[in-house]
Amino acid sequence: MKKQIIVSGRRKSAIAKAKINEGTGRITFNGLPYEKLMTFHKLALQEPAEICKQVLGNFNFDIEIKTSGGGKEAQIEAGRQAIAKAVVKMTNSAEIKKAFLEYDRRILVADTRRKETRKPGDSKARAKRQTSYR
Repeated sequence: MKKQIIVSGRRKSAIAKAKINEGTGRITFNGLPYEKLMTFHKLALQEPAEICKQVLGNFNFDIEIKTSGGGKEAQIEAGRQAIAKAVVKMTNSAEIKKAFLEYDRRILVADTRRKETRKPGDSKARAKRQTSYR
């Protein structure tokens, strides 16, 4: 029986869930092969696979990513994070985890920053209403 692991990645309000199996190195993003995405999106999803190839010598995993919420860029970042987390969990390799963290910490650790909420009676989160003393 094949080993399957499900991992999630987050960026802003986007959530990506990745299913990883042993396979031939195929990555699908929302049902599309990642090669059909725009250039920078394709490269962002390819980064964890390339790091894996350099450290382990191969990338023989099939990964299926499904995203929801957020915008397109945040979904790509969440997918990138999900791929890296899935590879680390599948291989149980401290060496590959160290390589990911040295390359870019955000590839494994979620960025928890959020937009500050707007305050009542003000136009922005920090802007105060102007007053005139005349």
